[in-house]
Amino acid sequence: MSVRLRIISAMRQVAEEQKVTLPPLDDELSLHETGFDSLAFAILVARLEDDLGVDPFTISEDATFPLTIGDFIRAYENVPA
Repeated sequence: MSVRLRIISAMRQVAEEQKVTLPPLDDELSLHETGFDSLAFAILVARLEDDLGVDPFTISEDATFPLTIGDFIRAYENVPA
């Protein structure tokens, strides 16, 4: 499964657990518009770190938090090996 699909799957799982109704997920959707609060994002990032073995927001000194779903996915896809 690709990184993109793993992230989308994790987002759907967290949304279900946190009782968030997700809009259709596309690259241009603002993370704010997902309906996730800070707890949901923290759970998502922790799950992705367990699944993918990396947290791109803590490994880089100049990492900025993404604004859209596409930015979020690219943050994980572009982690140096």
